Amino acid sequence: MKYDLEKDNLLEVCKTADIRELNDLCSDIREFLLDKISVTGGHLASNLGIVELSVALMRAFDSPKDKIIYDVGHQSYVHKILTGRANRFDTLRQYKGLSGFPKSRESEHDVYETGHSSTSISAACGMATARDISGEDYNVVAVIGDGSLTSGIVYEALNDIGARKLKLTIVLNDNGMSIAHNVGVMSKYLNKIRSSDKYDSAKVSVKSALGNIPIIGYPLQRKLTNSKEKLKFSFLSEEGHLIEALGVKYFGPVDGYNIKDMQDIFIAASKYDGPTLIHVITKKGKGYEYSEKYPRKFHGIGPFDIETGEEKTKSTSKSYSQVFGEKIASLADSDDKIVAITAAMGTATGLTPFWERHEDRYFDVGIAEEHAVVFAAGLAKSGLKPVVAIYSSFLQRSFDYLIEDVALQNLHVVFAIDRAGLVGADGETHHGQFDLSYLNMIPGITILTPADGNQLEEMLDFAIDMDCPVAIRYPRGSSETNHLRIKPFKGFNNVLSEGNDINILAVGSMLDEAIKTAEILREKGYDVGVTNVCVVKPMDSKWSNINSKLVVTMEDNVLSGGFGESFRSANDNVDYDIINIGIPDKFVEHGSVSELRSECNMDAESVSERIISYFEGKA
Repeated sequence: MKYDLEKDNLLEVCKTADIRELNDLCSDIREFLLDKISVTGGHLASNLGIVELSVALMRAFDSPKDKIIYDVGHQSYVHKILTGRANRFDTLRQYKGLSGFPKSRESEHDVYETGHSSTSISAACGMATARDISGEDYNVVAVIGDGSLTSGIVYEALNDIGARKLKLTIVLNDNGMSIAHNVGVMSKYLNKIRSSDKYDSAKVSVKSALGNIPIIGYPLQRKLTNSKEKLKFSFLSEEGHLIEALGVKYFGPVDGYNIKDMQDIFIAASKYDGPTLIHVITKKGKGYEYSEKYPRKFHGIGPFDIETGEEKTKSTSKSYSQVFGEKIASLADSDDKIVAITAAMGTATGLTPFWERHEDRYFDVGIAEEHAVVFAAGLAKSGLKPVVAIYSSFLQRSFDYLIEDVALQNLHVVFAIDRAGLVGADGETHHGQFDLSYLNMIPGITILTPADGNQLEEMLDFAIDMDCPVAIRYPRGSSETNHLRIKPFKGFNNVLSEGNDINILAVGSMLDEAIKTAEILREKGYDVGVTNVCVVKPMDSKWSNINSKLVVTMEDNVLSGGFGESFRSANDNVDYDIINIGIPDKFVEHGSVSELRSECNMDAESVSERIISYFEGKA
């Protein structure tokens, strides 16, 4: 049977269709995902792997009355299709289009917004507690991947719900992958369960399994006595002992491609008066040859050719991540004190060359950003030179440890902060728009901002030889910019030109936008200078002597607490006026960087218009 995913009531289909028809629906969804994501780009592999699981959830539960929370959220595409948004997939991750993550403004079925890892169980705990306080009756389900189990907040939540015997369901979507290969003892533990002889050969029937559920198990067992359906899972008390030690009833492993089996166990678990975890085995990239073979490549991919699996447009220039990775590996070749740390983002942050050449000094700690920072502090305290490669928006999770463990001890830890500023299609949860603000308030830290790949290399040389905390923040994308090769970084800011009317101080990657702004203004007759701000902190004391009518700061960070605000505070008794350009006080949605800069009035045209208005108002 063929379904029209954009017109059919798929929630009704999930409830009423037979299993054969639901398998047809799953095939249609996979075909749809390939067709759409090959054009827009997006998170393909994780969504191909979770199709049957998403359908089974909608069959067993009553969304949106029952609350289904997708951890991280990048694997919620199937959920969006089933809840009536297939007709918007041409706009996926496009400006003003469908988000790649759960958004309550899109649908009542997106009951909780996610974007960062491992928060779903805590959120479910809150919702289940609110349900009980309010005397309401609905199920709360957290769908979480095995990669997220490397994060400590998961165990904080499990400890709480287990102690309180809170009624909720956790569905562990175990595909053996996160963005990178999973690490740590939990990964080994899950591998043991997946490879267990009991999973391979000792299949337990629905009847047998339900008999183990206190109170409600026996009635359900009798009801299903004549059923010929078998549930291909093991009720493994010994393999599930870690989960059950936390007070959570473990079911599994379950075949993630058998809708009937999942439906039955979901319904059974929902009737258990306490927390349950259902361990579902899936395959990342399921149903598409290339994503099954290269799940990391297809985790998040741009537009691609379905026939070949190749991206349609490949950048020929090196990204900042690649420049960083090659440079830090090169520095480590001659300095055996340099160690690299990543929180499950080694490939994405460019650390593959380091891992290949210095595996003994490469540490992937899993999705554990707090641990990564304190681990780095311990390494630095012991005389090594730790370099933490991390996304700007993920470093936020470690703020307390930046202060208490690194800065307070003035430890030489280098933070290579990737994806700083507006990142584009991933939107609000992934923009690195706060790092200058939260780093700027920390005493003793040096903040560097390269304008291109050459400066990034020079700043790494500089940072490795320092003896204090250093943060180097750089954007997503190409390190080869439109400006000509600027002056090498020598530890201070670069004055590219000086103007009697206007001087623009451009932080890092905003340099190109500043140069364009200056060109527009010069055509209007203004005398404009541009400075490449390489060092945000400590603040340059020479700036109090700038000789112009107006100074304009430009940064890809929120205005509150950013470079511009610090500059204004440090230069409050000067003869020139100041205009600060940056991200306004709001969460910025998804879209291309150029579209988002325009929305925030940070593009050259908007900035030049504001400056001209200033002078016309002063005249």
